Amino acid sequence: MRTGQITSAGEASRRRLLDAATVEFATYGIAGARIDRISADANVNKAQIYKYYRSKDELFDAVFAEHLDMIVETVPVTGDDLPGYAVRLYDSYLVRPELVRLATWARLERTPTGDLYHFMPGHDAEKLRSIADAQAKGLVSPGIRPAEVLALVTAMSMTWSPASPMHTAHKGEPEAAHEARREALALAVQHAFAP
Repeated sequence: MRTGQITSAGEASRRRLLDAATVEFATYGIAGARIDRISADANVNKAQIYKYYRSKDELFDAVFAEHLDMIVETVPVTGDDLPGYAVRLYDSYLVRPELVRLATWARLERTPTGDLYHFMPGHDAEKLRSIADAQAKGLVSPGIRPAEVLALVTAMSMTWSPASPMHTAHKGEPEAAHEARREALALAVQHAFAP
């Protein structure tokens, strides 16, 4: 995003723009998203969009980075409680399914292999440190590198996410279904990484 002073009205417009772009990109992906729809849904003219972001790709990057930051802030990893971390991720996907959709589109359209979050170097440094500390304390199996532990726990947490090939959970399902999944997820993670 270009820097400069943004007024409160400008900030409100930018917030509407990011919210509308989130829905558009999560629904249609990068190639299928349309700036005209985003503009109409945000009640922001196209010239103003391009004042904030030079391209549709740059707008996607801003939306994706914002959602990644939200997950990092609201679901911190604790190496000494990997089952709890996986369950918190499961719950975050119920509340913010658009993050998984955005990540899926980024994987399909932008980064088919390698680190999906290459544009955010060090984004997982604290998580990896927490897992390594738990391994050093004998709480997590030391036989798997911290990066692989994080990847596996994240993948397990997505079993019922919008990226699931089997069943995508949603907030409207009975709480008993969510609780059964949380218990199964926690147990699976516990057994997978027990020392």
